Amino acid sequence: MQRIAESLRRLGAKWWRGSSVASFVVSGFVVLSVLGVAGIVYIRSTGQREAVRDAKVLTRIAGEGIVEPLLGEGILTRDPATFAAVDAAVRGRVLHDPIVRVKIWSTTGEILYSDDQRLIGKTFPLGDDELEILHGGGVAAGISNLSQPENALEPRGRKLLEVYLAIHTTSGRPVLFETYQRYRSVAASGRRLWLSFAPAVLGGLGLLWLVQVPLALRLARRLRESQREREELLLRAIQASDIERRRIARDLHDGVVQSLAGVTYSLSAAAERNGGTLVGESLREGAAATRQAIRELRSLLVEIYPPDLHRAGLAAALSDVVAPFPLRGLTANLSVPADLELPSAAEGMLFRIAQEALRNVLAHAAATVVDVTISAEGGRASVVVTDNGRGFDPAAVGARSFGLRLLGDLVRDAGGTLEVETAPGQGATLRAEVPCR
Repeated sequence: MQRIAESLRRLGAKWWRGSSVASFVVSGFVVLSVLGVAGIVYIRSTGQREAVRDAKVLTRIAGEGIVEPLLGEGILTRDPATFAAVDAAVRGRVLHDPIVRVKIWSTTGEILYSDDQRLIGKTFPLGDDELEILHGGGVAAGISNLSQPENALEPRGRKLLEVYLAIHTTSGRPVLFETYQRYRSVAASGRRLWLSFAPAVLGGLGLLWLVQVPLALRLARRLRESQREREELLLRAIQASDIERRRIARDLHDGVVQSLAGVTYSLSAAAERNGGTLVGESLREGAAATRQAIRELRSLLVEIYPPDLHRAGLAAALSDVVAPFPLRGLTANLSVPADLELPSAAEGMLFRIAQEALRNVLAHAAATVVDVTISAEGGRASVVVTDNGRGFDPAAVGARSFGLRLLGDLVRDAGGTLEVETAPGQGATLRAEVPCR
């Protein structure tokens, strides 16, 4: 019993340390990593959106605050004075990083002004977005498509962000004000934003994970202690059960069995004195019935507590179990190696398995032959119980076989295996293997 409990304790402790805590730590790290990556992606996209928003604000300030007040009607007729005022304001106050190009468009798609004078007077079709902004107001932004004709003079290999809004001349005519900004500068602004938050996010998640690890270890330790307490209670219950069974077996053997044996002798002696009379015959029948009751009680004593298991060995104890079988029309064949030596825990486990299997065969199988084979090899001991009975459907009977389920749990807790092979009308075979430790 001590070895079984110790094995359970070691297996439980190893399982909690090697499985639960490790799984918790790894899964927690994975979850926090996913959250960290998702958080960084979200912050980065937010930073880029904020940078684009800042680019729109910068364009609105340049268009409405600097250029629009100087935008007389002369811009539509290429008046030199108006053009010079706008050009001076753009070059002196607008063309600073990140803005690298400025264009002013008419409603027909003609470029009225550009800091690159080669574009002035050229006409290109306006897109739907530009027309919507021109007539509806607002600010829009997008990555510049350098393959379009209007951008033919822009340097290749440089990513630009186009931002445009509607402004008005002094007479109220709408024109489209457009800036080209270095996307690298916009992205850098967004990067600075999300990088300022990234250490706090990652540090917070990492700190949360580090705090969870000792909490998980503490929880696992408490669970191991609770498991150890349950194992000790189970061990005490098993020990108390063995003590109680031993006491009951002793009381029956020294009390009822001895009293019945005395009654048998008295009845036999009285039957001899009365010879062939009716009283003598009744006394002989009573003596025979009493002897049968003694045999049944002794069989019950073997089931309750096998007296020969540790003294005479497994073969003798199993022989006592199957001794009453011939009276029930069941032939039992035992195969136990003569030189078999097993630890007491393994020996007791094999006896319990065989005893439960034989009890089921006798009660339910309607068999005529049952074979019990004990063997040991490679640090493992096994028992095989086979009968030629009517068999059963494991799915239908398994839930009701309480004794077999308890036995299976006990075997598995001890590090062994238990299997039952059967089918209706084909008998049954129970195989169990336990470690020899």
